[in-house]
Amino acid sequence: MKKKYYLIAILALMSCTNQTKNEKKDAEINKITELPFYLGTYTDGESKSEGIYKFVLLSDGKLKQIGLAAKTISPSFLAYSADRNFVVAVNEISENNVGSVELYKIEGDSLVFVNKQSSGGAHPCYVGVNAQNYVVAANYTGGNVGLLQITKENKLSELLNIQQHKGKGTTPRQEKPHAHSAWFDASGFELIAVDLGTNELWFSHLDTLSKKLKPTKQNKLAMAEAAGPRHLCFHPNSKWIYVVNELNSTISHLEKNNAENYEIKNSTSTLPTDYKEPNTCADIHISADGKFVYASNRGHNSIAIFKVNEQNGDLTFLAHESTKGNGPRNFALSPNGDFLLVANQKTNNIVSFGRNANTGLLTFVHEIEAPTPVCILF
Repeated sequence: MKKKYYLIAILALMSCTNQTKNEKKDAEINKITELPFYLGTYTDGESKSEGIYKFVLLSDGKLKQIGLAAKTISPSFLAYSADRNFVVAVNEISENNVGSVELYKIEGDSLVFVNKQSSGGAHPCYVGVNAQNYVVAANYTGGNVGLLQITKENKLSELLNIQQHKGKGTTPRQEKPHAHSAWFDASGFELIAVDLGTNELWFSHLDTLSKKLKPTKQNKLAMAEAAGPRHLCFHPNSKWIYVVNELNSTISHLEKNNAENYEIKNSTSTLPTDYKEPNTCADIHISADGKFVYASNRGHNSIAIFKVNEQNGDLTFLAHESTKGNGPRNFALSPNGDFLLVANQKTNNIVSFGRNANTGLLTFVHEIEAPTPVCILF
């Protein structure tokens, strides 16, 4: 009888040991599948934000806040350095008509400040970095794009060049240039600056010898009157570009013609046909496989979902998904494409949606409080 109890005890102990090992293994797997991301915010007005925050997207789509990563003023847009060891942030401010760009080193859950330089204009609202660590900052009020570089010493260089825009559109929001974003193409040397104020796309080439942005032969592309272009995304095939227009709530499909210049092929509304209330679009992204395009509506407070025609790149509307908050300024697809996260600026929340890779549709998973969220960086 004693031997029987002894055997039972050993089996129980082995079971507990195996359970502990399994729990540790599961914890390690969960740790690996946790996806960290940084949140850029506004810190002015009634905002309770203090700067850049770190969050985690769990494997089941739930969200967890890690905490304040760096205390700074209105870091409204973020980007990684080429090696992803540093985070670049713009401070959307105007001190003597100039904003700033900051560099932070990633150390654990903290972002350690390295240095700060001029963005070249007032209220920078976008920052991008290419594979050679050249940095572009789009200055909204300044109406220009500033060029900098992360040096070999891992510091931000002084301002290298300014691409100043000129012109205006036809609406009160377009009384002068308002550079809203600037995008390196797949090569990393061709740049498209999106100017809401002049209602144009500005094309330039990054000359690494002179360290300047030089206009290309196309130079500019006018959008539809009063469109107000804001952001864009490149199709993986490098043939098509989709531009989200803030003011008229449309997506413009661009492709190259025989002269190798981009032209507008067509435009598609992001809103229901019966929606008559005010709305402005904010952000646009495409799935890694190039099959679906997503755009955010502020006013209708939704993500508009479109299917991409694989033959000609045209968009077909699929659905609207409520963002479960007000003012969805920025959103992001998770690196594995399984989730889409939305930053609702006016209701101080981030919402997580599961994404069906086959249908492109979204399903609500979780939401979490976040102070004046405006930019999500995976």
